[in-house]
Amino acid sequence: MRRERLLFTGLLLAGLGALIAFYLYTRPMPEPEGTADATAATEIVDQPGPYLVIEVTGEANGTIRIDLNEVAAPNHTERMVALAESGAYDNVVFHRVIEGFMAQSGDVEYGKSDGDVSWAGRGGSDQPDLGAEFSTLSFERGVVGMARSQSVDSANSQFFIMFAPAPHLNGQYTVVGKVTEGMDVVDAIKRGSGQGGAVASAPDVMTKVAVQQ
Repeated sequence: MRRERLLFTGLLLAGLGALIAFYLYTRPMPEPEGTADATAATEIVDQPGPYLVIEVTGEANGTIRIDLNEVAAPNHTERMVALAESGAYDNVVFHRVIEGFMAQSGDVEYGKSDGDVSWAGRGGSDQPDLGAEFSTLSFERGVVGMARSQSVDSANSQFFIMFAPAPHLNGQYTVVGKVTEGMDVVDAIKRGSGQGGAVASAPDVMTKVAVQQ
């Protein structure tokens, strides 16, 4: 009788061991560190946001449509939307345009076409500077980034549109959106001269910047 009990106990333990082994083998393994964050970042940066619709006149004439990414860069998107809705971006010039690199605009302080634009590029809005919102987005052709000074937390109102990829900017400047229509207009924007790409005379103008949801 005792032998039978021992045999039964042994079989029971063996069965439990097999069930535990099966559970450990079949349960999902934890993701490697960083995998979940990387997946979330991919989902974040693909989210569409409000649109800026920019009417351009000058050597370039036409409409540029920018999809702002309010998930990847919520504070920068909010700032650009506010400036556009207030009319601050209207009649602001493209003051710095470098062939094969980018076209920069958005200086609402010194970049108005109806005034002296010789200081364009040195100003911003009357709002405080923004903290960086870096993401996994890469600076490809058509991507829109926020201009800043030496500090990474100094973006304000100025932005730039890429003519070509510039991976050296990745993780250094905030990506705030991308051009979804009108890259032919971007390509036609009047170029500047010299290493800095300053447009010395008759720069192209954002005559009207509107927001569409």
